[in-house]
Amino acid sequence: MSLFDLTGKVAIVTGSSRGIGRAIAEELATQGARVVISSRKQEACDEVAAEINAAHGDGSAVAIAASISDKVQLQDLFARAKEQLGPVDILVCNAASNPYYGSMDGIEDEQFRKVLDNNILSNHWLIQLALPDMRAKGDGAIIVVSSIGGLRGSPTIGAYNVSKAADFQLVRNYAVENGEHGIRVNAIAPGLVKTDFARALWENPKALAATEARLPMRRIGEPRDIAGAAVYLSSPAAKWTTGQMIVVDGGATI
Repeated sequence: MSLFDLTGKVAIVTGSSRGIGRAIAEELATQGARVVISSRKQEACDEVAAEINAAHGDGSAVAIAASISDKVQLQDLFARAKEQLGPVDILVCNAASNPYYGSMDGIEDEQFRKVLDNNILSNHWLIQLALPDMRAKGDGAIIVVSSIGGLRGSPTIGAYNVSKAADFQLVRNYAVENGEHGIRVNAIAPGLVKTDFARALWENPKALAATEARLPMRRIGEPRDIAGAAVYLSSPAAKWTTGQMIVVDGGATI
């Protein structure tokens, strides 16, 4: 059996109607997992689930909309996922938000709280919801999609970077607490990836050219570039990997 085989596993991927989350869900399905597509809009989730089912067979994906800012909706997400597919084996906390660009001394309290709630607290809620069934089975993989922003400062996305740095510690702490239960908790730190979420960072052609010129690989990422790391961390190949942060950034941080 392949070290990357996920046959029979059930995965929830938040923010998976587009971008990095969608690419992760598609690649998990390719390796045999049954995936729950989740984002705020049911119609968008339905479209992605339909495409995955068309590619891999009916039952490969289900669509359950939920807002990461609403704990009750996340509780419902897990309850419905278990009812339709079974207990969750893999959780990918991908959804996040960044409502503010600019110096941190100009951010409104409400905006800062939204960043912290959606990028840290929601991940904490999701992990709490995943743990009981994973502990019962003595196995599980939890992945938080963070950012290389958590490794450095920024004049424009400082609050976002604060939240992403906190995600690294969230992963480490949950890894310490749950290793004895066979549960692995890790993070992926992408660099600049061509998604709608990061559009403000790459849509300016001159700025993009300057950014890519500084990268050792001379290009920004595509969503599928991140999916391989998620497959690895979800699979038996990463059976002894926990509490880690894998940087996937085309060399930006070096």
